[in-house]
Amino acid sequence: MQSKSLVTAKKFLGKRVRIKIDRPIGSVHPNFDRIKYTVNYGYLEGVKAPDGDDLDVYLLRVDKPVNEFEGIVTAIVHRIHDDDDKLVVVPDGQSISDEEIDKAIEFQEKWSRSEHTIIR
Repeated sequence: MQSKSLVTAKKFLGKRVRIKIDRPIGSVHPNFDRIKYTVNYGYLEGVKAPDGDDLDVYLLRVDKPVNEFEGIVTAIVHRIHDDDDKLVVVPDGQSISDEEIDKAIEFQEKWSRSEHTIIR
């Protein structure tokens, strides 16, 4: 059986979304100062994940801090042991490999076991 978060996240795969960034590149996690954001990290406003917060998003292939962004959901990072999946958004017309996703999100995902669902 798929997690509720993965079911919610899959609805957005391949779709254009507007996201809010609350942890831009260079910021530090509010609860864990050992986590410094090397990518823009935010959420899909108004789309609730099973944890009660808005659905989380990694914005990749944008190398400067931003507050909002509109792009395409190209992948989902599915956490195996909790219900906290994340969307991966990139600018229009760009693609990204599993390896690139792993490298980009390692700063935060190294503490979780996860897998990707990617549009090919």
